[in-house]
Amino acid sequence: MTGAVEQGDRKRRGRRAAGQDTRAALLTAARALFVERGYEGATVRAIAARAGVDAAMVNHWFGGKEALFGEAVLQLPVDPAAVVERVLDGPPERIGERIVRTFLGVWDDSGGGAFAALVRSVTAHDEVARVLQEFFLHTLFARVLASLDVDQADLRATLCATQVVGVGMVRYVLRFEPLVSAEVDTVVAAVAPTLQRYLLGDISAEPG
Repeated sequence: MTGAVEQGDRKRRGRRAAGQDTRAALLTAARALFVERGYEGATVRAIAARAGVDAAMVNHWFGGKEALFGEAVLQLPVDPAAVVERVLDGPPERIGERIVRTFLGVWDDSGGGAFAALVRSVTAHDEVARVLQEFFLHTLFARVLASLDVDQADLRATLCATQVVGVGMVRYVLRFEPLVSAEVDTVVAAVAPTLQRYLLGDISAEPG
C-alpha cells in the first residue's frame, strides 16, 4: 500500500499540467507575433493559431490581448490596466516614483527579459517601434494622464516614455555603468522627479 502511494506521488510530481503548456505556448507565440506584426497586427486569433490552440484560450489564461502583451513582452506581473491602477493608488505627488519602482521591480528580476529583446529588435523589425509606442503612450501614460486632468497630455505622455524606455534601454540593453549596478532607490531618486514634472509640472516654454 505504501509503495502504491509513493508511486502515485512520484507520478503527480513528475507530470506537467497541460494547461501550463498552453499558457507557455501562448506567451512564446505572442512574443514572436508582437515583434513581427506590431500590437494591432498580432490578433488573438493569429496568436492562438501560432500556439496551436483555440483562440478562447487567450481570454481563459490572460483575460485578453492587452494583458497577454503586458506579460509576454513587458513581463508585467499583472495586466496593464492594473498597473495603471497601482500607479494612481497613492498621493499624486509620488506618481513618478511609483512608475519607476514598478518597472524596475519587474525588469530587474529578469535582467530586462523580453523588454530588452524587444528593444534590441527595433532596427530589424519596423513594427517594434509601433508596439512600444502603443503600449507606453496609449495603454499606459494616456490612461494615467487622463486621470490627472492636465494640459498637453500627448506631449506629457511622450516625455514620460523617454524616461521609462530610456532607463530600460540604458540599464538592460546598452548596459551603461553605473546605471546597471545602481540600486533601485538610487535610480528612483534620480529619475522620478523628472518624470513627476512631465506628469504634473509646468512644461510650457519660457517666454522669450
